[in-house]
Amino acid sequence: MSHWKVTLPAVILLGGFLVCSTASYGKAEYMKSTKKSCVFCHVDAKAKPKDLTDAGKYFAEHKNLDGYKEKK
Repeated sequence: MSHWKVTLPAVILLGGFLVCSTASYGKAEYMKSTKKSCVFCHVDAKAKPKDLTDAGKYFAEHKNLDGYKEKK
């Protein structure tokens, strides 16, 4: 019974880390500098880094969003 006192919390903690961690290709400073969310430039937050919206392609080319005009 005493081994469950250590094993069960360790398994729950490890499972939590696995569930909560995701692959991240963008950088937090991009979001801070552009004041936009990840999905503004990426098709999906979990998509491959090359799956970019028009804004993302513009940012990749110019390294900022200055001058980018959203299509309506």
